[in-house]
Amino acid sequence: MQNPKWNFDNSYAKLPNIFFTEQNPIPISAPKLIIFNHPLAESLNVPYELQTLAGNATPPNAQPIAQAYAGHQFGHFTKLGDGRAILIGEHITPTGKRVDIQLKGSGKTPYSRGGDGRAALGPMLREYIMSEAMYALGIPTTRSLAVVATGEIVQRERKLQGAILTRVANSHIRVGTFEYAANYGTANDVRTLANYTMARHFPKAETYVEFLREVIKRQASLIAKWQLIGFIHGVMNTDNMAVSGETIDYGPCAFMDTYNPDTVFSSIDEYGRYAYKNQPQMAAWNLARFAETLLPLLHDNKNKAIELAQTEVANFTNLYKNNWLAGMRAKLGLTQEAHDDERLITDLLQIMQRTNADYTNTFRNLTLGRTDTNLHQWNERLQAKHPTRRPHNPAIIPRNHQIEKALSAAEQGDLTVAENLLHVLKKPYAYTPEQEEYSTPPINSCAYKTFCGT
Repeated sequence: MQNPKWNFDNSYAKLPNIFFTEQNPIPISAPKLIIFNHPLAESLNVPYELQTLAGNATPPNAQPIAQAYAGHQFGHFTKLGDGRAILIGEHITPTGKRVDIQLKGSGKTPYSRGGDGRAALGPMLREYIMSEAMYALGIPTTRSLAVVATGEIVQRERKLQGAILTRVANSHIRVGTFEYAANYGTANDVRTLANYTMARHFPKAETYVEFLREVIKRQASLIAKWQLIGFIHGVMNTDNMAVSGETIDYGPCAFMDTYNPDTVFSSIDEYGRYAYKNQPQMAAWNLARFAETLLPLLHDNKNKAIELAQTEVANFTNLYKNNWLAGMRAKLGLTQEAHDDERLITDLLQIMQRTNADYTNTFRNLTLGRTDTNLHQWNERLQAKHPTRRPHNPAIIPRNHQIEKALSAAEQGDLTVAENLLHVLKKPYAYTPEQEEYSTPPINSCAYKTFCGT
């Protein structure tokens, strides 16, 4: 990396004031680096500056803001915003790519709603591990540049060590951002936001209908990738759906161990709204809310606008299913399509559920040619050790119990457990001997619960 430097150009801050509030991070007294993502920093060509990562210094040309947005949280509309995060600016990489640089846990903002604006070490390190694992798995995601301990105590159910995460994203424009504009702004504000988002993320879209269509396509692809890898987001509120198509906001997320479509890890999801099996339909529900915000732009005639929106949103199901089927064929090594592929896949999943099979290891064993006796009737099409399976079936995922070990050790000052875990997660499709010990599922994964960490 030659002459790393921040190169900010803050286009979002040029939008109408309704979308943000200028806000500097709240300084901390004793910052300490916990982890820094050197490969990501090199690709971005940004420097390691502790005071910047701690929110104590503002780089030249940065324009710190807290973004406003709303969202349907578990189905209920709420006015929100960056309550503990500051977008310090948009960095332009040497290749011309524009990325948001956000500090999460950087103090109170006008949108904190009584919160302290801070974050704890465990949840921030958890997001670092999870987002970098997702990146390595090939899932569109925000990235993590650094975690810095604040030297301050965060009071939750108990006293916790404070920390700040530096998050890198294509943008932080959410479905909830459009909901905010539609509910608290004017039709012109929605148009301005749509034009901005199209120019930044969908430059080939020439109409607002095409814009909606492209957002739906990206979400159909993303959610299919989640399902194929056994990832459960845990809190698919509209404010946690990035219009760019990235996975964002790693709160009560986790990877499924034992295959069960009803799996829920989040402690706050009492009724399973965001269970594994419900993620596709929840994505469609969120996209319907997004489409509603665009109605004034889709057509001057409201009924025609509704018809156009309904047609596009209804197409999500087919797009998702096609992505999922293609992904499952790849995982099974089915190089040629057959009319009974879906039935074959469904049969496999039913066997896995009935036998309490581990989701990841079932496909890992198929890749290694270790066909379970329960799958003997598949031998005709599931050829042993099919070479095309390996790029689609990871040998390792960030197991929940392994992450908890890493976080617990980090809170005691030992970062080696987290560093070792991150090392093996960098190449999930490598099938190396050192990954073996990380591939064993826990004895009881059903009791595992995750928390938002707010």
